[in-house]
Amino acid sequence: MDYVVVDIETAGKGIRNNRITEICIVRMNEDKILDKFVSLVNPQVRIPNFITGLTGIDDDMVRTAPVFEEIAEKIVNITEDAVFVAHNVTFDYSVLRSEFRHLGYNFNRKKLCTVRLARKLVPGKLSYSLGRLCSTLSIPLIDRHRAEGDTDATVILFQRLMSLDENGIVFDSFLNSRKTGLAPNIDREIIGNLPQRPGVYYFKDPQGKIIYVGKAIRIRERVLSHFYDKKNKEYDLCQATATVDFLETGNELIALLLEADEIQNHYPKYNVAQKKLRAPYCIVHYTNRKGIIQFALDRKSASDLGAVTYYKREEAIVKLKQICEEFLLCPRFTGLQSSKESCSHYSIQDCNKVCEGKESVALYNVRAKRAILELHKNREHYAIVCKGRVEQEHGFVLVKDSLYQGYGFFDKDQSIQDLEDLEPFLIRKKNTYHTMRIITSYLNANPKSIKIMAPEAISI
Repeated sequence: MDYVVVDIETAGKGIRNNRITEICIVRMNEDKILDKFVSLVNPQVRIPNFITGLTGIDDDMVRTAPVFEEIAEKIVNITEDAVFVAHNVTFDYSVLRSEFRHLGYNFNRKKLCTVRLARKLVPGKLSYSLGRLCSTLSIPLIDRHRAEGDTDATVILFQRLMSLDENGIVFDSFLNSRKTGLAPNIDREIIGNLPQRPGVYYFKDPQGKIIYVGKAIRIRERVLSHFYDKKNKEYDLCQATATVDFLETGNELIALLLEADEIQNHYPKYNVAQKKLRAPYCIVHYTNRKGIIQFALDRKSASDLGAVTYYKREEAIVKLKQICEEFLLCPRFTGLQSSKESCSHYSIQDCNKVCEGKESVALYNVRAKRAILELHKNREHYAIVCKGRVEQEHGFVLVKDSLYQGYGFFDKDQSIQDLEDLEPFLIRKKNTYHTMRIITSYLNANPKSIKIMAPEAISI
């Protein structure tokens, strides 16, 4: 059997009405390379700057290149009676078919996807992108995002995969696989390979762009639930999805945190929640024109979360009242009373009347500074230790100065004595409103969660 390994570069995103700017096709069998065709293509449309930034192909490069019609016959001949192979084959195959459709020709070939083959034959990889696979499998990848460079790397990857499938069972099953009815672009084999373990899953369109991110305790079960949901948005999501990817996390907490992080990183089209970074309430302090240290509530940006952070205004008000009563502060200068007159708070009566000039500012500020120390002294340093992705592994979530640092995994036989020992295993992530809400909610729901407090010695 002959195969043609194909990679194309295009002038835009998506499949519909996309135009090819470069194509490379390598015809091969199990033993050797039989033929190769490489050509720039004039797409007859302007190439956007972001595409040029990705591929290096600009309008000047393709101005004198052949249009697709001039190379169509060569493509038909070199691919005839061969299986069409590509990395994320749905994209390359569909765009090529679209080009032929413009010419009134029905281009039809059997196809194989090296992403799907790699998932089956080289399981356990964190990513199956071409770049990441080539890196982990030591496959040379030169001129990334150019048709010939990507094709040459895919040829080597395909040869490796053939050598791992000695009897051709996996190849045959993929060539004869069917699609899922409610998600017509997704092969059933992809769904069958999803684990029933905690993690994050990604719905991707034919170009590989992430269009939805979700978390699950049982990934396959949760993904299937999308296919059987009758809501219009779920139907649209499934119709737009070409493949489903996933990352195992071993536990729900890390899955929740990773989901929040990925939504902020990719801003997926079909995710609604967590897209907006809300600003929490923070207790701030400053010296006013009278020289008095004054406290107030402020909405801090999501990237500026400190220890004195509250996710509900009522919680911040409670804390302000607490320090006001404990340190005999004036309600007028703690944000509890907006009136510019002397204080008259309904529940806080113990004021030494700095607001009326009866107490010296210096003496009042001494107590105010003690209140500031009280607010900041409870910065927490801890790690939540949870299940890992495999039996011999722990997962953990690290918090320092009451700020989320990230998560990680370490072997159970690893000697961990304090928080510093976790640093080499830490996958750093951004602290946001959503991540701290997730951690706070988790600890409230799981008060007996294992926590490592620094600098005390620990035993896991």
